[in-house]
Amino acid sequence: MVAASTLYALAQQPPTPTRVRGTIEGVDGDTLAVKSRSGEEVKLHMTNNVVVLGLTKVALSDIKVGSFIGTTTVPGPDGVPKAVEVHVFPESMRGTGEGSRPWDLKPNSSMTNATVAQSVVGNDGHTLLVKYKDGEKKVVVPPEAPVVTYVPGDKSDLKAGAKVIAFMKKGPDGTIETDRVSVGRDGLTPPM
Repeated sequence: MVAASTLYALAQQPPTPTRVRGTIEGVDGDTLAVKSRSGEEVKLHMTNNVVVLGLTKVALSDIKVGSFIGTTTVPGPDGVPKAVEVHVFPESMRGTGEGSRPWDLKPNSSMTNATVAQSVVGNDGHTLLVKYKDGEKKVVVPPEAPVVTYVPGDKSDLKAGAKVIAFMKKGPDGTIETDRVSVGRDGLTPPM
């Protein structure tokens, strides 16, 4: 009986969003065709309220104390998380996904969205102390880590050849839909 009620509860949970990273193959109305980095062809139905955000490069020096950032990290050799990428949120997106959780970019990677409390420049890059609701984390940002920020975008940015990361979930009818797409500007591949 416990097993049956657990299965029922799991079946009632909303679908877990996942991500597809890749290159737009084409757009047909509200259908976005993406070839994933692994070569899989994915057709996404864009919801009526789809949010399109552009991503552009910024300098590491643009990250200031008080900036709200997201960073994908992997464990460094000394145990301190090492940034694979950093994205700086505009003020209007402050608080988006705040916290730290596992991420699927690389093995053992995590995503931390938090406010920069301290920034120290060293020989091997920047060390950031970031704070979020339930904790804090020290992150080393090496010079080669891409740093990007969000800029306003719209559906006209979704063109064949553009690099994207789209957040997707399976709809009740089995279609895969997206309500948020981040697209690289000027040939940029979204690093997250």
